[in-house]
Amino acid sequence: MEDPDPPGPPPWPARGSEEESVPVKLQKAPPPVSDINVTPMVDVMLVLLIIFMVITPMLTKGVSVDLVKTKNPIPMQAADRDDAVLIAVTREGKVWLETTQVTPDTLPNKVKDILTNRVDKTCFVKADMRAQYGIVVEVVDNLRTAGVDQLGLLTESTEKTRLEDAPKPGA
Repeated sequence: MEDPDPPGPPPWPARGSEEESVPVKLQKAPPPVSDINVTPMVDVMLVLLIIFMVITPMLTKGVSVDLVKTKNPIPMQAADRDDAVLIAVTREGKVWLETTQVTPDTLPNKVKDILTNRVDKTCFVKADMRAQYGIVVEVVDNLRTAGVDQLGLLTESTEKTRLEDAPKPGA
């Protein structure tokens, strides 16, 4: 039994048929776009900005305090290291060793434990500008009791720059 032909025209024209002689109009490709599409770049930059805004507060080590402002601060890059020992004194008088709240009298034992196997026995104290002077002195004294060789007091720079302090030309 033969299969009957499917209804309708064949899927392609037969050779020599009339359809082959009809000229086909070729469509031209659209001209290339020479403008830069900045929308994806702006999207990526906004995502990066949001990521940095979320991550940056997490990078601060220890407790945040309003540091004392000085005209001539000494930069202490060693305080930014991951293994630096930071002690913070808040304006309420609370003492923090890294992220753990301690009392000033238990501070020497805890600092001794941290500095036991270290060659560099340096600690950094960052005190709030409104912290009681007596508590800061007690913390420093307890750190000396713990065997701290070097002690760094962290401060911030004032708004003035050295260019403002320099004599003006023609004066």
